[in-house]
Amino acid sequence: MTPTRAIELRHAVREYKRTPIDPDALHALQDKIANINFETGMHFQLITNEPKAFGGIRGKAFGFKGVRNYIAVVTPKGEKYEEMAGYYGEQIVLLAQQLGLNTCWVYATAKRIKKTVKVDKGEKYQILIAIGYGKTQGEPHISKEFNDLSATPKESAPVWYKEGVRYAHLAPTAMNQQKFQFELVGPETVKASITGTSICTRIDLGIVKLHFEIGAGKDKFHWAD
Repeated sequence: MTPTRAIELRHAVREYKRTPIDPDALHALQDKIANINFETGMHFQLITNEPKAFGGIRGKAFGFKGVRNYIAVVTPKGEKYEEMAGYYGEQIVLLAQQLGLNTCWVYATAKRIKKTVKVDKGEKYQILIAIGYGKTQGEPHISKEFNDLSATPKESAPVWYKEGVRYAHLAPTAMNQQKFQFELVGPETVKASITGTSICTRIDLGIVKLHFEIGAGKDKFHWAD
């Protein structure tokens, strides 16, 4: 499965089977996480067979059932790491989709994971990613139009830019609010901006930038400073 196909098939899933993650898939996820941590200095952690983080009244209120595995996104402190959390976390999400697993980004308080997730001095817990075999494959949600997400009109944009926006359009964002916008500011230069504020907007920006890169092709452009 290609990364673009994984983007097309990925939808948020909140109900999971009790089936343990296949050992080969588990190994692939652990390798990916180890590589990310080594390359970036972040501290992503895969927690398995642990139902408490998504249990209780809060979990039920948000529709989570059967979640026993999750990835804790822990990073060094600093604003830049919020965007990195989304960018690299979504790499794991798309790998999971390619491995036949389902996922869901979810903000949960650190209190619910303090006994299972390690947060060292100078680090910050950012967000969780539920992972496992979904009872369904999820479903798409209503999204904004191209020109709501791009300051560059569709009719004047090059094909690679339009493909980038198309795949960013499919990215998961908090409450599906899609508080981001792209703009072509040079022949091969793209600016990505946040258009609103919420607790996860910088994480969302990292996610959508990865999707844009996959759709457009990283060799077609570079990001504006």
